[in-house]
Amino acid sequence: MALTSPRNRYYSGPVSDHFDGVRFFNPGGTAPRGFSDLLKWQFGGTRQSWPEQVPVTPARPAAQVADMTITMVGHASLLIQMAGLNLLTDPVWSDRASPLAFAGPKRVAAPGIAFADLPRIDAVLISHNHYDHLDLATLASLHAAHAPQILTPLGNDAIIRDALPEARITTRDWGQSAPLGPLTLHFEPCHHWSARGTRDRSMALWAAFVIEGPPGRVLHIGDTGFDQGRPYRDLAAKHGPIRAAILPIGAYEPRWFMQGQHQNPAEAVEGFVMSGAAHAIGHHWGTFQLTDEARDAPLLALDTALAAKGIAPARFRPLAPGEAWAIPPL
Repeated sequence: MALTSPRNRYYSGPVSDHFDGVRFFNPGGTAPRGFSDLLKWQFGGTRQSWPEQVPVTPARPAAQVADMTITMVGHASLLIQMAGLNLLTDPVWSDRASPLAFAGPKRVAAPGIAFADLPRIDAVLISHNHYDHLDLATLASLHAAHAPQILTPLGNDAIIRDALPEARITTRDWGQSAPLGPLTLHFEPCHHWSARGTRDRSMALWAAFVIEGPPGRVLHIGDTGFDQGRPYRDLAAKHGPIRAAILPIGAYEPRWFMQGQHQNPAEAVEGFVMSGAAHAIGHHWGTFQLTDEARDAPLLALDTALAAKGIAPARFRPLAPGEAWAIPPL
């Protein structure tokens, strides 16, 4: 995909090992595929059929949780309740993951929590700016109802502030941290990219999060390629034991196109092992059809990968919308 814009419209800062002065990049990693490859994939005819709608029984979460409970809303949107705080990751309540209200990937599973049934939301974590992760309509509704703090990597604040000038936004770079009441949010590298259109590729940063607090640590990765395990290999040494890892397991076919940016279930299991996490939740599957695999393919592949590693399925659960898990203690 050709890009000609000479400057970054979202962020201005010093050159670093992952920012060249205009665009962010994955050090030693794989660049996203270009427009010709996108057309080749889109017209390849290998997309599997999904149901138009699946049944969902919405959860009604508690007002707060002292320990640690995680509830699936759908796709990469989860409610993390720990240490008395309520956090939402990449919240999307819209019907489509798209810049258009009438076109683009349409939701087949209703949100696992009705918006009106949300507890007080203290903070929102935005991992990157793709439309299935940064939904401005949902953020506007959350701001009106809860006015949460929004925490996101560099550059995404410009996108959000254009729509919500009064929002409380905290940005950080990889390797930096931000206080969040009794918690600390650490921003960690992952292997992905960003764009809202055709001329802003990688002008805002993407990140994984480690949430640290009295109940333990939660790793949340919104999207990543496996990248030889680099998003995982140093986490335990840097942060200590991880109680729960929230890892993407969907949107991975065809591999020739997706492998650099979206890990598959086998790679998610490998990352789970490398991270040393005690438990894991599989997300990024079954809500929006973004890629070619069947809706239940990630679940079957995850079962196979866990069996191959001798890992009990109870330790790595692909939560469906409306499912909640009180994470077992370490």
